[in-house]
Amino acid sequence: MARDERRPFVLRTFAFAIAAAVMLVFAIAPMGKERALAETADAGTAGTADAGPVQALAVAGDHRTAVLREGYVITKPAPKPVVAVGRSAPAAGAPDPGTAKAIAFDMVTARGWGQGEYDCLVALWQKESGWNVYAHNKSSGAYGIPQSLPGSKMASVGADWATNPATQITWGLGYIQGRYGSPCGAWNASQAKGWY
Repeated sequence: MARDERRPFVLRTFAFAIAAAVMLVFAIAPMGKERALAETADAGTAGTADAGPVQALAVAGDHRTAVLREGYVITKPAPKPVVAVGRSAPAAGAPDPGTAKAIAFDMVTARGWGQGEYDCLVALWQKESGWNVYAHNKSSGAYGIPQSLPGSKMASVGADWATNPATQITWGLGYIQGRYGSPCGAWNASQAKGWY
């Protein structure tokens, strides 16, 4: 046989040998007469009964659960914890005097809320309107710093609701307190739903 004619024969033979070995492993391995017992406290360790082989699959990370299947103990990593939306927002820092943020800071502290609540408020309204007193969402009709929907709701606080940041902030804080309890409550809702 020429060298080029032997190559397909060698490859087929090698592939057949590999397939046969894989089938043999799967046919023989789970035939133990007794099953292994898995004990997976926090460390993911596994004990065995008096007889029967146990094969553990090592997985990087924290091992807290194991599955017993066909005589094998397969250790799985613990599920990732569900991360709840936190109460905190990025630090806002001190507002510049005379700005809408300074007005809001004074109103937040007058309600007995601390710096963390102010940070949440700054982040919330930055996302909603960029702190623009004239911000108008054309698709929804929301207006102003707190994005009141409709904007005319803010008239309950003052007739100058369309142009006065203090009027808008007063209304917005009342809405937040009534619906969410605090600015961080509103921030968390906004993070979860995309709106507040």
